[in-house]
Amino acid sequence: MHLTNEIKGQSFGLPGLTGVDTHVSNNKGSDDLVLREEPVKTDAEIENLYTTAEHQRLGHNSLLVDVLNISNNLTDGASAMVDDSFNKCFTSMNPEPWNWNVYLYLCWILGCFIRYCVLFPVRFVVLFICFNSLVGMFLFVDIFAPRARRTRIERKLVQLMCSSWVMAWHGVIRYHGPKPIPGTNRIWVSNHTSMIDYVVLCSYAPFAVIMQLHHGWIAFLQKRVLSSLGCLWFNRTEVQDRHVVAERMRQHVHQSDPIPLLIFPEGTCVNNEYTVMFKRGAFDLGATVCPIAIKYNKIFVDAFWNSRREAFGRHLLRLLTSWALVCDVYFLEPQSIGPNETPQQFAERVQKMIAKYANLRIAPWDGYLKYYNLGQRHPGLIEKRRRVFADALKRHLGDEEGGRR
Repeated sequence: MHLTNEIKGQSFGLPGLTGVDTHVSNNKGSDDLVLREEPVKTDAEIENLYTTAEHQRLGHNSLLVDVLNISNNLTDGASAMVDDSFNKCFTSMNPEPWNWNVYLYLCWILGCFIRYCVLFPVRFVVLFICFNSLVGMFLFVDIFAPRARRTRIERKLVQLMCSSWVMAWHGVIRYHGPKPIPGTNRIWVSNHTSMIDYVVLCSYAPFAVIMQLHHGWIAFLQKRVLSSLGCLWFNRTEVQDRHVVAERMRQHVHQSDPIPLLIFPEGTCVNNEYTVMFKRGAFDLGATVCPIAIKYNKIFVDAFWNSRREAFGRHLLRLLTSWALVCDVYFLEPQSIGPNETPQQFAERVQKMIAKYANLRIAPWDGYLKYYNLGQRHPGLIEKRRRVFADALKRHLGDEEGGRR
């Protein structure tokens, strides 16, 4: 017996559970949803199913059979190996130490002094002046500029804001391929490493983007500034949000002269060494898909944002105190779905193109599994398991004492 989550035809083992089947629907209304934050069943139902399955497994065998039966342990071990291959997609690079002798250590100290005491203050002051001036100009234009010219000016100001961030990071960005041109029935998709992906792309050409809604000062920029580009925001834990965004996405694509719409179909940040499964929602619109491959050079800084371990402010600080941000952006040939090709096959074909140019390894996992923690969702399962084994052991010991009498 083995717990499987069947997600779009794929099976994923979860450690510690046996004999319980859960299923996620695969209808069209949930194309972008592969694994929900909310459990399909309630905590009590899942724990009862688990307890029943364990009682059935342990209730009809002798003590010797139960002791020698290692299938459950093998299942947990195999699930742990699967979990390890999944976690590799979200592991930050640990730089190898090179300051292991006296003269290299002195060079490292000098480099830290230059980065933190010279480059960082200069970058911060320049960024503070430029970015806040552009935000002030944006708010002024938003209030007083005529509607006919307002949109064009706001888009240019947003592009300059993104350029100020790239300048503060000492960005060395090389763009390959034709510059994106707005057009009807077109959509741009890219691999995703950090929220700075959008900054890097928007500093070259303005994009409307579909992105998770954040909090704090980021939410202010999303709702007040980036809304001028027609950006769409959603909460990944709200199914209804994704349905509304999917409909607005279709409307945006079919406008007569829309700003280029950018989507990160992985749905989460990956470490720029792997690429996880593309959601098929962007490939089910009947639109021409324009792939974008982003590859960061980690020689100076790792651009991956591990949101589970690092706040975005700390991530920006790490970029501001690095030597430079080096990146290659490839605008690839537009692709259309084939006559006998399903949206999922189309998504996989585009993913292979991006992985080839960005030198990424394809992992067949859904990125939303990153936000699913079985122990946090069902903390009572561990205690339930202990009780089941304790009851089975007491029952066997009681039977042996009764036989001796």
